[in-house]
Amino acid sequence: MSSTRSHDVTVLLIEDEAEIRRFLRSTLPAHGYRLYEATTGADGLAQASARNPDIILLDLGLPDMNGTAVIEKIRAWSNMPIIVLSARDQEQVKVQAFDLGADDYVTKPFGVDELLARMRAALRHATRPVGDGVDASCTFGDVTVDLGRRQVFVSGAEIHLTPIEYKLLTTLVRYAGKVVTHRQLLKEVWGPLHVDEGHYLRVYMRQLRNKIEADPAQPRHLVTELGVGYRLRTE
Repeated sequence: MSSTRSHDVTVLLIEDEAEIRRFLRSTLPAHGYRLYEATTGADGLAQASARNPDIILLDLGLPDMNGTAVIEKIRAWSNMPIIVLSARDQEQVKVQAFDLGADDYVTKPFGVDELLARMRAALRHATRPVGDGVDASCTFGDVTVDLGRRQVFVSGAEIHLTPIEYKLLTTLVRYAGKVVTHRQLLKEVWGPLHVDEGHYLRVYMRQLRNKIEADPAQPRHLVTELGVGYRLRTE
């Protein structure tokens, strides 16, 4: 998991079963994941919006609502990967979860190796441009973003990005060449509760430019579109 550790992949676990939470609390951080927990659907939805995690692990049997309702509500604003963890193995339950937008379904009890493999696959799929291979990458100037391994290189040397910086860069990579509005970037990187907090974007864009641009004051690739947003120029 060394390829994901450097960017502290954030996981939101929405699960009311204490034993499962203890198990994952001891397992996931040891493999480089940053874990947040919620025990109800309502708290899970609030944390998903506030934290905008990289991936969600979701139990269907929550005390206040069905997990399928959580999937439906999250899919109204985000495509973040959702893996269902459930003791329910009925085919119709799985079909409903997938139809509502779940990315995968792991039946309890499960082994840690299986869960980690499913998580890696879901994360790769979430960062891979349509039609590209598993280890898809994007290169512009001296910068290479390896989406499969979640690594960033400048002039061949790997650089460290914070989780927010990495998410901001890969969001721009997904829309390379197109203008991405301030509101859209704030929603995708920080979540829908932060769409009016443009100062977040300015601060992190400045930090990101300092790390990957040869001349941060005159950026060649992370271009400002005045009054609208930002664009990744790859030529």
